Amino acid sequence: MGSEQHPKRARREPSAGKVEALLDAKLKGVEWGEFRVGALFEKLNLRNKNKTFDKLKDTSPIKTKEFSLPLVNAKVGNNGIMFYGREKDFDSAEMTIDVISNGAIATGTVYAQMDKTGVLWDAYLIGAKTTTMNREKLLYFATSLEKSIKRKFGWEYKAVWSKVREQYIYLPIKNNEIDFEFIENLIAELEAQKIERLEAYLVENGLKEYRLSQEEEEVLRDFESGKLNFKEFKVKELFEINTYKKRFDANKITLLKNGKPYVARGSSNNGVKGYIMEDEQFLNDGNTISFGQDTATMFYQEKPYFTGDKIKILKSKVDVFNKLNGLFLVTTMTKSFSSFSWGGSSFNIEIIGNQLVKLPIKNNQPDYTLMQTLISAVQKLVIKDVVLYVENKKKGKAA
Repeated sequence: MGSEQHPKRARREPSAGKVEALLDAKLKGVEWGEFRVGALFEKLNLRNKNKTFDKLKDTSPIKTKEFSLPLVNAKVGNNGIMFYGREKDFDSAEMTIDVISNGAIATGTVYAQMDKTGVLWDAYLIGAKTTTMNREKLLYFATSLEKSIKRKFGWEYKAVWSKVREQYIYLPIKNNEIDFEFIENLIAELEAQKIERLEAYLVENGLKEYRLSQEEEEVLRDFESGKLNFKEFKVKELFEINTYKKRFDANKITLLKNGKPYVARGSSNNGVKGYIMEDEQFLNDGNTISFGQDTATMFYQEKPYFTGDKIKILKSKVDVFNKLNGLFLVTTMTKSFSSFSWGGSSFNIEIIGNQLVKLPIKNNQPDYTLMQTLISAVQKLVIKDVVLYVENKKKGKAA
């Protein structure tokens, strides 16, 4: 490791924060060093080789046999992958770190990319200069980098490489060198603990059963074969669009680990920024959908919740509305509002209410029972992969 990569200075160990109590002992006594990002990583010059590139023709929003190369963009979620391209059209690299350079919410978000990945816009990939990366190292470095830069960059201050490379990250050191053995062991222990928690969650919530019922199989077949009938409805035909009971300013509240959910305009964690203790008369109803007016982010909220600014509360006009058909509606509404882009006007009640969404119908009315069955089937298909993942991880550990 070159002299530039030696720690700028060793500092006291940072607080464990969210690191589990079981790992506190491992963190105690660890020596930490401060490293310049540009000393450890370099930006990769990955090109789009198709000079006549057309996003609609040369990418796909889903992975197919032809469009199989993940392409990162300014996206929150799905590991930063927004489209898939043809490998012949894009340069790619594996074991890289994806940095999102632009976007009102996404700027400064960082993802570890294990597999071959290419780049579209408003993001770039960086690779280690001298260290051979593996999965554990990559996860640790990506987490450390995001912790360093996420709050420093934003809509008006882009996370471009010329700025990011001058930032510093904390890493464990031993004999004045990065302690890669500690990093790999720490990630392995964290993953083992998360697997145990995940298994407990599946059992507690009755999600280990992933076999489809006959009704679910039939609905899936009908959906995939195009036999279902759909019709467009205005949002205001389906929901009452209400304003929050009281706005709680994010800058004037104290977020806690316990309390009632505080829903803001973020795009992750179901919109829940944290928990607060406030007068419960200002709780918004559960079994509703929260809608961020200037982000077009929406989530089904099962329990009563407080909100921040520019959140509308969508309350269903039918009694059969529940979590499963609510998730279906969130999905189809998100697709309907997907043409929204930052920089446009905020959605007001009239715009939200007149937006069209396409729903399966029975007797020319929304078929909430079918929506519920379809989401239940999809949930089981997803959970199947999770359950098998947990089982395989535990088998690997036992082996």
